[in-house]
Amino acid sequence: MTLRDVTLRDGLQLTGKVLPTERKVQIARQLLAAGVPELEIGSMARPDLVPPMANTLELVAQLTPEELERCWVWVATPRHVAKAAEAGVRNFQYCFSVSDAHNKANIGRTTEDSVAAMPEAVRLAAEAGGRIQLCLATAFTCPFDGPVDPARVLAIAADPRTAGSSDIVIADTLGQAHPGQVGALVAAVAATARWGNPEHRIVFHGHDTWGMGVANSLAALAAGADVVDGSLGGLGGCPFAPGASGNTSSEDLLFATRPEWFTPSLLSDLVQMSDDLLKEVGEPNRSRTIEGAKSETTAFEWTIASRK
Repeated sequence: MTLRDVTLRDGLQLTGKVLPTERKVQIARQLLAAGVPELEIGSMARPDLVPPMANTLELVAQLTPEELERCWVWVATPRHVAKAAEAGVRNFQYCFSVSDAHNKANIGRTTEDSVAAMPEAVRLAAEAGGRIQLCLATAFTCPFDGPVDPARVLAIAADPRTAGSSDIVIADTLGQAHPGQVGALVAAVAATARWGNPEHRIVFHGHDTWGMGVANSLAALAAGADVVDGSLGGLGGCPFAPGASGNTSSEDLLFATRPEWFTPSLLSDLVQMSDDLLKEVGEPNRSRTIEGAKSETTAFEWTIASRK
């Protein structure tokens, strides 16, 4: 299992506060040094619409090429790709919504318009020597139109115009899906995508609005996903999706899956990072693992008390 921590993009975008560039650099480097394999560090969204992302390119400028190899930036148009590439970005997450209503609210165009523009985005990413993901938001439900037909997701995944992507991200933007749905859709997308490209990675991006974040992520992994997204303390949500709350907590995902690099000592460090950040942006902790780690139990190695 590969964790991609999305704190610096999806985690911060609803907070309404722009963290200083130096603080974002610190968080990115702490996460990378901790062993988190990949990060999503920012967005090319208009700063007047998503103010916390205003200094994304300043953050990119502060990171080394080696660090940027493990970092992704959200884009929605070929112009975004070109601008980000010029700044040094090499991993682009080209995102649009499966639902037309949400795509219009989020990026001001129909889903078909976004699909039609993707070949140019792929070309620009390739010219920069980079990779581009196909990210499908509202893959399960739309805040305006309700349930999304899985056939619509599969049609986009199989469309020749999206074939240049290195990965496909399946996003439960509202956190309303259940494990059965997630497993079925991820398995179907994996079969569709890998039929044309066996190297395609499948990424699951979940939210914990209905308490299914970890369960859905585990279902996605069991169905063939390679990567799952999470954020520190469960921070986050979509500003253009009424009803969307925080992302699945990175701490919860790590505690559930136990990758080799994740240790009790590292969990303590992540808890401190989350506490500091959540206090800074005025958001509550939504991670049950953080709550557990702070218990007074001393006979369980994963609690902070056991390490004193």
